[in-house]
Amino acid sequence: MTGVPTAVMVFVGTVAGIEGFSAVTGDEMSYCTSFHRVVSALETEECAFPVVDAHLHGVDFLQETEGLCSLLERMDGAGITECVVFGLPVVKKWAACEPDRPRYYLDDNARCYTFVSTDELLAEEYSALRPDERARFTPLLCGFNPTDRNAVFQVERKLASRDIWRGIGEIMCRHDDLTNLTMEETSRMDHPALFPVYDLAGSRDLPVLVHQNSSSVGHHDRFEYLHEVRNALEGFPGTTFVWAHCGISRRVGHKLYHMMVEDMLGEFPNLFVDLSWVVYDQTVCSGRVPKKRWLDLVAKYPDRFMLGSDLCGHFQHLGKTMARYNTLLELLGGDERDLVASQNAMRVWRMR
Repeated sequence: MTGVPTAVMVFVGTVAGIEGFSAVTGDEMSYCTSFHRVVSALETEECAFPVVDAHLHGVDFLQETEGLCSLLERMDGAGITECVVFGLPVVKKWAACEPDRPRYYLDDNARCYTFVSTDELLAEEYSALRPDERARFTPLLCGFNPTDRNAVFQVERKLASRDIWRGIGEIMCRHDDLTNLTMEETSRMDHPALFPVYDLAGSRDLPVLVHQNSSSVGHHDRFEYLHEVRNALEGFPGTTFVWAHCGISRRVGHKLYHMMVEDMLGEFPNLFVDLSWVVYDQTVCSGRVPKKRWLDLVAKYPDRFMLGSDLCGHFQHLGKTMARYNTLLELLGGDERDLVASQNAMRVWRMR
């Protein structure tokens, strides 16, 4: 035809077929983040000391899992004695406009939404294990909407229906891109819907694991959301809180981050932190070696730090993820090493 302009399509970015680009299958999409690329490149798959994985999701963002039996095999191969395990309180939607099924919340622009049945999926896996196998897991419940003031009633019903739950979490509060992709209002650590949950947890001696960014991805000169953490800690001094990743998330940071964590640990005796996910490689370490200021901080509060993998439903990288901490543990003294590697998690989550 004449007189009809030729359509020109310009693709910005990388596409399959261009040199240096490798096509990604659906099962691999969860590992496209920079964190998992770092982990995949590691060689050591065995922990130098017995450790407890204090932060692991039994399912992925589609609520699928390789199973706790598979996880046990990975734990045995890596030298991991016990594991604190929980579901995922949100599920990733496969939107009609997306041709590929997502595996991770960042795989496309579709939203996530609250998935209350995640606890039941984990409970079924846990209950299918032998008693000696169950003894190596500490299950937490997390399947509720943290912005719904009915949440406490839902938590109470779940606690009453099964006697397996040893804590609450990971509660997803402020969480960089996941917050932006999750339906309904923004969850925050001092949301009124969570106050009765904290109160219930304190009355039943159930620790609470919370993901709450210390700041937004655009503010690196101040801790924009730290007051929300303080409000929760001050309001519920009888409740034990574990602050996931020390409040670090993707693109969240500050040049004096270690000083903030030190101040928070000094001010709030009911606060613990875990080194899991991106905080270790992104903030604690320079290359593969912990920075001196962070090593000094852990040595100052050796009874307040835990280690975790933060894997989600797929456990092939468990050994490498937990072996990342070998250098940190080697640099700590014997008593400090035992606390950080296992004893803190075992004490807080009442293992054995």
